[in-house]
Formats: sequence, structure tokens, C-alpha cells
Amino acid sequence: MSPLVLFNTLSRSKEEFVPSDPALVRMYCCGPTVYNYAHIGNLRTYIFEDLLHRILLLNGYNVKHVMNITDVGHMTSDGDAGEDKMAKAAEREQKSPWELARFYEDAFFHDCARLNIIRPDVAPRATEHVAQMITLIQQLEEKGYTYETPEGIYFDTAKDEDYGKLAGLNLAGQREGAREDVNVDTNKRHPADFILWFTNKPTHIMKWDSPWGTGYPGWHIECSAMSMEYLGETLDIHCGGIDHIPVHNTNEIAQSECATDHVFARYWVHGAFLTVGGGAVTGRTADKMAKDDIGKMSKSGNNFLTVQKLIDDGFDPLAYRYLCLMAHYRSELTYSPESLGAATTALSKVWELKARQDGGKNDGLSDAEYAEARALVIAALNDDLNLPRAVAALQGAKSYRLWLEFDSVLGLDIEKRSREAEPKPGAVDLPEEVAALMSERDAARSARNYAASDTLRAQIEALGYTVMDSPGGTIVQKNLL
Repeated sequence: MSPLVLFNTLSRSKEEFVPSDPALVRMYCCGPTVYNYAHIGNLRTYIFEDLLHRILLLNGYNVKHVMNITDVGHMTSDGDAGEDKMAKAAEREQKSPWELARFYEDAFFHDCARLNIIRPDVAPRATEHVAQMITLIQQLEEKGYTYETPEGIYFDTAKDEDYGKLAGLNLAGQREGAREDVNVDTNKRHPADFILWFTNKPTHIMKWDSPWGTGYPGWHIECSAMSMEYLGETLDIHCGGIDHIPVHNTNEIAQSECATDHVFARYWVHGAFLTVGGGAVTGRTADKMAKDDIGKMSKSGNNFLTVQKLIDDGFDPLAYRYLCLMAHYRSELTYSPESLGAATTALSKVWELKARQDGGKNDGLSDAEYAEARALVIAALNDDLNLPRAVAALQGAKSYRLWLEFDSVLGLDIEKRSREAEPKPGAVDLPEEVAALMSERDAARSARNYAASDTLRAQIEALGYTVMDSPGGTIVQKNLL
């Protein structure tokens, strides 16, 4: 079996993955800020992290997966300035921040379950780990890495010779960014210095006592404190979105390594954005995307799509998961109803493959051919999670049992969905032409005339419909655009 290789953002190169402890992989992922529903762009990141988790299991590793829940507050700027997202949302919905956080935390995990994302072993809440954050800040203070302003306690980046190594930042060349809606602390010694504990936010609802006064922790300190609480001072893998590289993950490294004098994380693995439309930018790599956020999906934009919205539009959430397999995790993926419709069709063809192969028992492959196809899939998966190449190998093999073997990685519920009773197909509210083609296609499938079935599928799709197969027959869905 080929070894697992991962692209390490820190070294900017592919490296063979070797855990520090062969018995256990320590994996940490930056989790959601629970002030709103997760959009499908957020969830693309969690799908890629889930695939990594599953591929580690495929390689025989035991995995301890920790993901934080940011329920303590998060500034609208990653640089710890602006308004608090939790406070804004609490005012918007007339709930306490605690009520709001629990509601959206539950909603997040519900969406993850609908996308077959394995729940982390530990999902610590920031509000329940403030003591650990205070202890970590005290360690930094004792070592001379902090200073105080009227705003709070800052980390002094000038004291850290390695600051910015993850993002390749030039500390001396940085200048404070200016935005109308961001209030910059003029007492900061350097633009890159970041807050560890806020003490001057009288309107902030969530507060705790600390050695520096009543206040609350900065965003970055929570990930360091909680990851080390459950995984130790050195992690094997730290994951996140590429937008976390220049500020959040950079600051995690600084505060963690200065506090412990140990490497914080050995492998940094980052996923690129999901965008809506804008086909001209498809294929940008994570390195370029880190410098250019144009087109990314965000809660503040007009391209905010949730899992429930996909369901309301008639799509299966697992079709979105399949769509995410079509682009490498380090490359941008462009979403459109058409691309999701194509993923729906591709997934239904996998279900149909079972019927064509006598329940998956007869794919026509010899033992040697099956072994060769299997090796191609594993090689792709272990080559930095190359899911597009793995799926291409599966499609090329045309073997239902091969799809089934690797569904433990793909997470598509292939066997369950192929057996599940789907909504009964019918011609309600369909044009006569489409209904007639559906009936013809069902007859062709019953007769195992798959060439005719494929031709009829194409005819229905040409009329503006997505075609799905179920044990009960053909299902069609009118395309949105």
C-alpha cells in the first residue's frame, strides 16, 4: 500500500505522513463560530477534514479528532477588532448569547450528520475552557511575551523570531489595515500584535474574571488552549480553511510555541474556498486563494446557501458531498445548481450500477483487474487526498463492489441509498413529453436495456431536468436555471 502523503502548508511541499506516536494520530480542526447556520462553503472545509479523518482510518491509524466550538464571541475582523459576531446575532434574534450558541451548535452538527461527516471525538466549547485560556496567557506573561493597553492584554509579535512562518509574512513590512467598520487599538506596538484578553468591552455580555480584570478571551487563544488540553503540546495535524493561514493559525503557532517551547503542529493542512458562479476563477490553488478572497461564499454576502436550502430545492445533501469530491481540497470549487445537478446524476448512476450488476455481484472484473483498480484508488487517496483521481478510477472500473469497498472513505451511503425506498416516481405536474420519456426509461431499465435507458436520460436532461434513479424507478427534478 502506498504511503500517505500530505501537503504541509508550513513547508509548502508534500510530505509523507508519519505520526509522532504510531498508536494515535492527534488531529485538530478549527470549528464553527456558532452565531448563524453554517453555509455550504464552511461545510466544504469540514467535508475535506472528514475525508482526511477517514483516509487516516483507511491507513490503519487510530485518530483522536478534536474540533472547537467558538461560542464565546468572535470579532467581525480576524484581527480582533470590530463588532462581536455573537453579540450582533443575539441582538438580531433577541436571544441570549448562550441560547444562540446552543441553537446554532445543534444546527451545525445536524447539518454535518446530513453530510455524513463523522462527529469529532471531542468538541470543546470555548465558554467551558476559559480557565485553560487564562493559564496559557499567564505562561506567556511570565515569559515576557505580553503587554497591556487599555483594550487588554496583547501578544508582542516582535518577541517571537519565528512569527509569520506559516504564512511567509514579512513582519517589518506590515502596516495596519484601515476599514471604516473596524476600530483599531492605537496603543498596539505593532500591527500584527494580537489580543489575548479583552478588558475594555463594557457592552460585551459574556465576561469572566481574570488576573487582568473582568473581560473575555481573544479568538486565537481558545484554539491553542483547547487543542493542547485534549491532544498535548504538539499536534500531528492541524486543519482549517485557507483564510485562517495569515492571521488565526499564524497567531496560534506564535502563542503556543512561545508558551511551551515545543512545535505546536507538525502538519498544517488547509482547504480552499467554495465560490458561487464565476467560472473564470475555478481551479485557483490554495496559495493564490490565500491572497485573493474574491467570490468566496460568506455569511455577510448574498451567496449564503445552507444544507436546508439545498434540500428545499430538491437536492440530496450527499449529492453536495459528491460534488466536493470533484475538486481537490486545495483548489477552489465553484458551486452552481447545474454542478450540483451533475453530481446528482453521477451519484444516481452509482446506484444504477448495482442493478446492472446483479446486486453488485457481477462486475465482470477478474481478481487481478479488481486488485489493480483498487490499488489505483488507494494511490490517489494517499496522494494528498486526491479524491478527483480516486473517483475517476472508480468510474473507470465500473464496479459497484469497488464503490462499496471505498464508501467508508467517500461517505456516500451507497448501499443504504441504493436500498432505500425513494419517493415514488410519477408524472404529477410534469409535461406529457417528460412523463412519457420517464415511462419509456423505466421500461428500458426493467428490460436491462441500458443503452436505451441512457439515451432516454439524455433526452429528459435536454428538456431541463435532472434525472435520478431509485429502486422504484426514474425520478426527475426541474432544473432551477
